[in-house]
Amino acid sequence: MDTIEQQSTQRFADYGCNDGCPVEAALEQIAGKWKGLIIYHLLDETLRFNEMLRRVGNVTQRSLTKQLRELEADGILHREVYAVVPPKVEYSLTEKGQALREVVMALHAWGSAHRKVPPNTEA
Repeated sequence: MDTIEQQSTQRFADYGCNDGCPVEAALEQIAGKWKGLIIYHLLDETLRFNEMLRRVGNVTQRSLTKQLRELEADGILHREVYAVVPPKVEYSLTEKGQALREVVMALHAWGSAHRKVPPNTEA
């Protein structure tokens, strides 16, 4: 298994440029095609990699691994590796990740209310 640690990188050294910078700083950590779903699925439970792969949906192992590593590097999730054969790895949210609960649930509510419905179908 790859043991290279990924460093968290910020676009800017300082986000004090204007009133919107904290939004950009937050989005930089949670933006990513699969990060929102990963966080959502970890809100109430710890998951192993293959279970996460099934729940997230149409994602490649490589993409999921990349997004998980970025979230780990940013301190949003915790990766626990157990020294067993076959290898066992579990993912859970850190305290910082759990602090996103209200944000993710607000996005869930907004998405439910405003999701696009394909033409010629009923909601």
